[in-house]
Amino acid sequence: MHEISGATDEGLARYERALRLMQCLRNDPLAEADAAIAAGPRMPMAHALKAWLLLLGTEAAALEPARQAWQAARALPMNRREAGHVRAIGALLEGHWREAARMLEDLSIEFPRDALALQVGHQLDFFTGDARMLRDRIARALPAWQPEMPGFHSLLGMHAFGLEECHDYARAEAAGRRALELEPADAWAQHAVAHVMEMQARHEDGVAWMRSNVDAWSPDSFFAVHNWWHLALFHLDLGDTAEVLHLYDSRIDAANSGVVLEMIDCSAMLWRLALRGVEVGERWQRLADRWAPLAASGNYAFNDVHAMMAFVGAGRAALARELLDAQAAVMHAPGDNGELTHDVGHPVALALRSFGEGDYGRCVRLLRNVRRIAHRFGGSHAQRDLIDLTLIEAAGRAGECSLAAGLVAERAARRPSSPFTRLLLSRNNFARGRHARVTRAA
Repeated sequence: MHEISGATDEGLARYERALRLMQCLRNDPLAEADAAIAAGPRMPMAHALKAWLLLLGTEAAALEPARQAWQAARALPMNRREAGHVRAIGALLEGHWREAARMLEDLSIEFPRDALALQVGHQLDFFTGDARMLRDRIARALPAWQPEMPGFHSLLGMHAFGLEECHDYARAEAAGRRALELEPADAWAQHAVAHVMEMQARHEDGVAWMRSNVDAWSPDSFFAVHNWWHLALFHLDLGDTAEVLHLYDSRIDAANSGVVLEMIDCSAMLWRLALRGVEVGERWQRLADRWAPLAASGNYAFNDVHAMMAFVGAGRAALARELLDAQAAVMHAPGDNGELTHDVGHPVALALRSFGEGDYGRCVRLLRNVRRIAHRFGGSHAQRDLIDLTLIEAAGRAGECSLAAGLVAERAARRPSSPFTRLLLSRNNFARGRHARVTRAA
């Protein structure tokens, strides 16, 4: 345990509880951080923890309360480690995502057992699509930890996800399973193993994995929606769209949440269903209503893209235009999000709008230009797969049969056992044959 400046007994107990909840993604660590501040108002790390929790939600509305927590921390005496947190928070508040991640990297090199620095840094690596650091930030710290130390499961779970994003699937699954042996409620480790199974197209295994321990990862977890999304994704690839819609209504969107990270899951699932021709009724309209207040926020390109899915799905042209205008402004503003938006977020948002307008050729051109660099705007391989799925569908609708065939063959090489891949192959072969007959007749 590192020294905590200004700590009181109760304040320290509340801080440690908040950190444990954060590591398992359970209950309300923000409320515990507030309780730590109330019990130990001169603890800079309690204020820093609150700031981090607010910022990791990627919501524009959280910036001001996060800034207030940061300012409260800055005004207090602190040691060098704590000052490192405060500097990194300041960088992120100014929109410098990568600089904040680098500051935390340096902090973790000097203090490898600072669990908060490791977890926040891991999330920033995720938001900026840095797969190598998702793995290596944690790998560097692991030798300083022992299995009996509180929170060791969290390191294993984070390392598992980093290994998976670097395609080291066997080691990733082993690390994730070991983390859950130590702490069955570790929702991030549960999700890391689900990612392995998704990337390997082990959909039956994935359904069994998620359903075998629902009582461990679901109750009181603020990450539950995303894990339900993973279960629905397995069912989707198996072609069980009725179960996907049931999970969407009963688990993924049951609360009609306005939390951005949960609305992302809603958009991503409805868009996948729409690409398959599944009728989703008024679900798009309800989701677009919740995205509407954020259309002009321009806080994070990854969020913008998922808001655009809802606006396109619901036919909200004015909101789509508002989002694109906000992105145009962001691209000329300082901070990393301008670059993320310029390189990936804006072209993908334009492509989605073009898809909705039936301009499939433009959608294809835009997505082909960004698919190799899409990792730059964050998310996981599984989440960014939506770009490839949209590109395949757009190419088919645009009559670019050879391109569609190549894209499907590429996917089949990665996921040969996937039922959805086989469906794409059969559909594409039919489309190519039909196109050839029409060409010969002409």
